[in-house]
Parts: sequence; C-alpha cells; structure tokens
Amino acid sequence: MSVVLLVIGILLFIGLIVAHEFGHFVAARRNGVVAEEFGIFFPPRLYKKRMKGGWDFTINLLPLGGFVKLKGEHDSDTAKGSFGAASLWAKTQIMAAGVVMNLVIGLVLLTILAIIGMPKLVDNQFTVASDTKISKREVLITYVEPGSPAAKAGLKQRDQLLGISAPGKSTTIIDSDSLPNVTQQYAGQQVTVHYSHNGQTKSAKATLLTKAVRDASQNTDNPKGYLGVVPTEFTLQRSTWSAPVVAVGFSAQITGLTFEGLGKAVAGLGSIFAGTATGNTQARQHGQSAASSQVTGPVGIFLLLQSGSSLGWQYILVIIAIISLTLAIMNILPIPALDGGKLWITLIARGIFKKPLSNKLEERINAIGFLVLVTLIIVITVVDIRR
Repeated sequence: MSVVLLVIGILLFIGLIVAHEFGHFVAARRNGVVAEEFGIFFPPRLYKKRMKGGWDFTINLLPLGGFVKLKGEHDSDTAKGSFGAASLWAKTQIMAAGVVMNLVIGLVLLTILAIIGMPKLVDNQFTVASDTKISKREVLITYVEPGSPAAKAGLKQRDQLLGISAPGKSTTIIDSDSLPNVTQQYAGQQVTVHYSHNGQTKSAKATLLTKAVRDASQNTDNPKGYLGVVPTEFTLQRSTWSAPVVAVGFSAQITGLTFEGLGKAVAGLGSIFAGTATGNTQARQHGQSAASSQVTGPVGIFLLLQSGSSLGWQYILVIIAIISLTLAIMNILPIPALDGGKLWITLIARGIFKKPLSNKLEERINAIGFLVLVTLIIVITVVDIRR
C-alpha cells in the first residue's frame, strides 16, 4: 500500500508543476499571447507532440520544474501575439497565474483534509476549537536506539505503540508525552510491549533499563530512555462548517513558518560567508547546518513522500498541499529566474522607469538567475543525499 501511495504522491507532485504552468498557459492565451511550448521538467527533451492549437507539448529530462515558452518573451519585443507586446496588466496576470493555481490547489486540498481528517503537524496547529474533533491518534516510533530494549524486542521504526504490561498491571499508551512516565513505572522490569506492525497487533518481551542506568546516561553524548525509542504522535483532526476557515488559517501558519525558515537559511548563509572570510570554522559549520536544515530539493521531496506514504494518504495529501503553498510563496518572491523575480523586474522597468528592459540586460539577469538557481538545486540535492 505504501508503494502505491508513494507513486500517487510523486504523480501529484508532478501535477503541481503541470497546474502551475497551466496557469501561465491559460493566462497567456486569454491575453492574446501565443504559447509555443508547454514543457514538463527542463531540457534535454525526451518527448514532443505538436498539439492542435499549434503549440508543442514536451516532456524533458531534468525534474527541476516546468515551463511555458511564449512568443517574444523579451520585454522589448513588439510583434503581435508576443509577451513583450502585452500590456503591463496582462504580463502581471500571466506571471502571477502559476502562483494563483498553486495557492488555490493548496487551499482546496487543505479544505478537503479538514473535512475528512487533517494530520496535526505543528504545535498549536490552527483549528476552530468548537468545530474540531480528533478522529484518530496513534503513537508511532520514529527511531529505535541500537542495542536498546526496544531493539532487542524487535520493534521497528513506524511501529505503533499500544501499551505496556507486566504481571498484575497494564498501561495503555495514549500519547507520546506519556511514554516516559509509563516506562518509568516499569523501570528495570521485564515487560510485554504491545504494538502494531504493518496493521498486525503483536507483543514482545523487553527488559527496560533501570533508573540508575537511565539517569547516568543523561549527562553523556548518548542519553538513553527506559525503552529506547523516540515516539511521535500521528493525529487526525476533523472539522465541518469551519473547514475553509481551517484551510486559510493553517495556510497562513505555514506561510509564517516558511518565512521563518527562509530567515534562518539566509542567516546561515551569512554565517558561512563570515566564517569563511574570518577563518572561523565553527561559525562556518554552524551556518552550513542552519542553512541546509531549512531547505530541500527533488531528492528530499521524494524521501518526504516515501516517509509519508507509510502513514497514509492523508499525510501524502497534506505534504502535497504544503508543497503547493510553498511553490506559491517562492514564486511570488523577487528571486531571479523564478516567476516572482521576472514579475518584480518587469513591474520596476515598466511601472517605475516606463520603458522595457533591453534584450541584453534581460538575458543577463535571467542567465545569472538561472545559473544561481541550478547551482542551489545541485547543492541542495547533495545535502539531501548526505542527510
């Protein structure tokens, strides 16, 4: 089942790219601009088909996004049907259409999830308290310490913890916060751990660490728990009439967290440059850690979908929704080579200076921006693989 969900997740992610570019495509044609090519991913080209409307549909090799090639994309082009000849308002619509598509998709998916079951991902996640019910709560294992009682008992990552029992006593594990208190009650004892593995309820014997051993490890580089697992909660929250409100509120929350992450990434880059310039190795390494922890690329997205596929289709959908919102946010920022960069440059050139960019300057800006973007993607991919 998880393999099927992973494939669905990858297809939905590709669908976000198609939807984003389709927004540009439709907006261009509605504003009289000729679309010459609709491409999924970036060249070199793998497949090409001429469509009835006179434009080419292509599938390309590099999974770094997609594109719509318009007639006369230079801001100074004047030929009929060219992008350059379109009005400033038309250009704004065309360049912002992809952002609008991703924003709408994100809000629609989050609204559906709020109705059928929204995974709780962050503390104080936005909800309307009077219209929110918990429909599912599971305590899952995210990490098993090698050599720990849990490892010896055969517990695996993503197993669901159900309870712990000993002769004459049994305790149900209701949330991740209660696990340390539960295991402390049985410190040093042989217990039976009840858990679910791939949907099958199982039991295993384990001898928990004593309090003395556990306490002694807390001041070392390898602190231990009585059972030796790191738990997390998988909670689904459902709403009814407030589902659209929850979608908007959660989107705003995700937007805030995205900008917070971008701020940390920029600060990390600053530490890298400062540490390199001053020879401060510790500052440079700290900057690398801070910057890399806030970003992910194609490999990271695949691994995120792979991990989410084991938790169910709601988790896959919320990942896709968040990616869609993130695409909308990143593509409205003034980042060269992305829609936002092109939009803001055009608004400045046409709206403030009242004249189009020269072909040479525009090509130079786009080439530098694209080179920086590809370099970042390569670096992020290497970081993802190492991570």
